[in-house]
Amino acid sequence: MADLDQTIKTQLEKQNIKRNVDVKQLYLSKCNLRDVSDLGRFKNLKYLWLNQNMLTSINFLANNYRLSELYLQENHLKEITGALKHLTSMEVLYLHNNQLTKLEKVVAEFRKMQNLKSLNLFSNPVAQEPDYRLFVISSIPSLELLDRQEITKDEKDRAREIYDQEQEEVRGTIAFGRRSQGPPCIYYPSSLEKQAPTNPVEFEIGNNFYRNSPNYTTPDDAVNARLLKKSVMQFSRFDWAKVPRGEQKRTSEEPFETPQVLTMHFR
Repeated sequence: MADLDQTIKTQLEKQNIKRNVDVKQLYLSKCNLRDVSDLGRFKNLKYLWLNQNMLTSINFLANNYRLSELYLQENHLKEITGALKHLTSMEVLYLHNNQLTKLEKVVAEFRKMQNLKSLNLFSNPVAQEPDYRLFVISSIPSLELLDRQEITKDEKDRAREIYDQEQEEVRGTIAFGRRSQGPPCIYYPSSLEKQAPTNPVEFEIGNNFYRNSPNYTTPDDAVNARLLKKSVMQFSRFDWAKVPRGEQKRTSEEPFETPQVLTMHFR
């Protein structure tokens, strides 16, 4: 540990860094490290190189939540359960050339890393498991590079079909953001209920066409009957013809008739 502390101190002096909060990266590769002291004092650490050492575990990153790039390739790691899942800012993670087994447990560490873009797991026993690549792609949707190979759209579709069948069934019932109950009925008119034909009713109800529309001898009779059934409109106006002008009132000696209101009816 004394050698590690001295290595870190030397690096910080070269970069003229005096405060732990100012440490953004540490390069600790090829230091023959078997263990590492807790690095939690470097709260803002983002880039960490620990590759090509002899590490068997990684229990020293409990408080380094801002790590975005971590290089742990070429060590002696056999298990990482519980060591990385809290590092949700991770974007680049290299773990190749180790001794990692149990693919599901390994991948479970990465599920909350929603920004993880590049992951290396090759040259580990987990990489030999059946459908290893498709399983990893399905488990980490944000991945763009896996084992130095770009992930294609076909691979993502294939992984989803195999490992996400339940979600695929749900997607199959979604149309334009809304759940569909099946194909549109407009294309399958036979499935629609047939409308029953309209038959004359025997009982008396309001606006009965068969009751209110008897047969007429001629079209004129039908028109006249219809006119008689139209609603009556009333129009009233004042009869100004019987109102004398001012000059007539002054010069005439005969009495004038009383003005009347004329009422007219229309159908």
